Formats: sequence, C-alpha cells, structure tokens
Amino acid sequence: MKYTLTWTVLTAGLYFVLFFLYNTGKINIFTDAVIANIGINIVLAVSLNLIIGFGGQFSLGHAGFMAIGAYATAILTSKSPSFGSFVISMLIGMILSGVIALVVGIPTLRLKGDYLAIATLGVSEIIRIFIINFSDLTNGPSGIFGLTQYSNWQIIFVVMVLTIVFISNYMNSSYGRKTLSVREDEIAAEAMGVNTTRFKVLAFVIGGMFASVGGSLYASYQQSVFPSDFTFMKSIDILIIVVFGGIGSTTGAVVSAVVLGFINMYLQELGSLRMIFYALAIILIMIFKPSGLLGSKELSMKKLFQRFNRKGGDSNATTNR
Repeated sequence: MKYTLTWTVLTAGLYFVLFFLYNTGKINIFTDAVIANIGINIVLAVSLNLIIGFGGQFSLGHAGFMAIGAYATAILTSKSPSFGSFVISMLIGMILSGVIALVVGIPTLRLKGDYLAIATLGVSEIIRIFIINFSDLTNGPSGIFGLTQYSNWQIIFVVMVLTIVFISNYMNSSYGRKTLSVREDEIAAEAMGVNTTRFKVLAFVIGGMFASVGGSLYASYQQSVFPSDFTFMKSIDILIIVVFGGIGSTTGAVVSAVVLGFINMYLQELGSLRMIFYALAIILIMIFKPSGLLGSKELSMKKLFQRFNRKGGDSNATTNR
C-alpha cells in the first residue's frame, strides 16, 4: 500500500508542477508541443515495449495501429465535435485495433525474427494504403484537418499515467509472468503448459490497442491527420525510443521518450542538421551501452524502501558497536 501511495504522491506532484508552470506562463506554445509529444511517445513506446521487450515479438506495425486510432478520432470529431465524441472515438479505435491485431496476430505471430517484422510492417502499410484509397471516409491523401482540439497536456498526462499503470500491473500479474516465460524460452514455456500463441497474441492485441490510443491523442492535439504521418519511419521512431531506453524496461521507455524529446527540442534551431546529432546520440548509446539506458531495470519503490531500510539497519548496527 505504501508503495502505491508513494507513486501516487509523486505522480500528483509532477502534475501540479506542470500545472503551476502552465498557469504562470513559464511554458510557451513550443514547449507545450514538446511536452505533449513526449506524453504521446511514452504511450506509444510503453505499448510497443510490451510487444517487443516483454513479449519478445519484433513488430514494426505500430504506426498502422496508431493510424486507426488517429482516423477514428479525426472522422468522428469532425462530424460531431464534442468531448464525448472524442472519448467514444478513442474506444472505437481501441476496439478496431484490437480486432485487427487479433485477426493478424494469430497467423503472423507464428513467425519469428525478421519474418515477423516484415509481416507486421506489411500489415501497417496495408492499413495506410487502405486509408489513402478509402477517400470517401478518410479524404484520401489530403487527410483531415481543422479538428477541434480535445487532447491537451492534461488529457495526455492522465492517459499516459493510466497506460503505464495498466501495462505495469499486467506485467506483474500471472499473465505477465507467462508472457515473460514465452520471451525467455518458448519451448520450455510450452512444455510447462503455457499456451504460447495465446500470450503472444494477447500482448500484441494490448499493444495495438494502446497504440491506437496514442494515435487518437496525436490527431486531436495536432488538429489534423494525414496518411504520411504513419509511414514505416513512424514505427522506426517508436522502436528507437524503446531500444534507446532498454528493451524490456517500462521505466527505460519513459526516460528515453523524455530524453529524446528534449534533445529534439534543443536541436530545433539546427534544422535538418539536428538529425545528425540525434543519430549520433543513438549510436553512442548503442556502442557504450548496447542494452539501452536502463537495460531491463525498472524503478521500484519496494526496492528503494528496502535499500533505505537496509542502510538504516547497517548504520544502527555500526553505532551500537
């Protein structure tokens, strides 16, 4: 209970710090965009980390699921501009993404490595091409713009926290432990009675649904959506965040999204040259820390409390001597 309370206090503290900065004018429009994009990237990276880091499945289809959520929100809120429509569009996007991920996941997740990556990339491109060609509903290559903004920093912050809490609790459940067993040794897990296909598909479906949520937040915040926003490179951008932070670490995905977000912010003045420094930072982390910033480590309040208590006990023992 005390660990949950500590996390709650820290989360509330961060929220009120941001609230204070916004209300005192310390954060301008540009900084607001950076903070919002960091929050959206955290949702996307944490959900992809569930598939790649915890499920052990190399997926490049995240941009496709993101596009489903983005267009669900864009279409519904353009026809019925209200906050209720925005919430309903997020739910519709999650359901559609979940169904597609289930239909796609059952046959494709039998593949491994590069074959799975190519298959999921193909699915993502099929979704994008469908959006381009189904112009009566999606407005084709021209996209949909002029949307009302319902996704602000507060909504993004709440959704980001809920995403982290849900996936963290999932990984600490019996389902999460079975998912990890599949990642570590699929044959051994199957021999112990774990339905490996079921848990690989489940991780894929959950990851796809939360990618859709990220797409909904993105479309509403940007107030526009285009098929070109969800190309192969978007999936790579999200993958870079996961790898940079450490595959298999939710904390690493969060830290990585924040670090890379601020690197991009400070390098904006360099124009296209900033991509060189961005790439250089990634290359350096891969050379000197191939496992990423945090590897597979997680920030755990339980471990911090135990370490603090242990140090306190050691100092008391020294004093008694």
